[in-house]
Amino acid sequence: MTQPIFMVGARGAGKTTVGSALAKTLGYKFVDTDQHLLRTSGLSVADIVDREGWEGFRRRETEALKAVCSPLTVVATGGGAVLAQENRDFMREAGTVIYLRSPASTLANRLEDAPQEDQRPTLTGRPITEEMMQVLNEREALYQEAAHHVVDGTQDPAQVVDSVMDALALPMAR
Repeated sequence: MTQPIFMVGARGAGKTTVGSALAKTLGYKFVDTDQHLLRTSGLSVADIVDREGWEGFRRRETEALKAVCSPLTVVATGGGAVLAQENRDFMREAGTVIYLRSPASTLANRLEDAPQEDQRPTLTGRPITEEMMQVLNEREALYQEAAHHVVDGTQDPAQVVDSVMDALALPMAR
């Protein structure tokens, strides 16, 4: 398998943590689309949203997704990358899409336990658990539509990597 692997899921799902570990296991390159945007634009997600609104950010997100797509690469996407049909179609056609699925409570706990200063701005202005419940309600069907494989994202990262390897029918590298 040489095609790219796309990690999708909500904020806090573990796309970056698991994606990085998966890339190391496979000997692939790892790219996070948010970090790519920061590196290429010099702006954080919050800065882009402040300057260009969510619409401008989503446009840049689509450009970043296409720019980082290459063989032997694991790509951690932004949680909202699935909002655009263009992105869902692109990822499904260009590679394999893994949905790291976790309940809103798990996502909220992770985001509260490890807050990042450059974290995406709130989508709803509501408390994090309520926001994550709303986001999952709005996006669950889109994550499912995009995914070739759905993996339980509640386990520790090494177990999730093993689950992804199983889903991809690849032998364990350990």
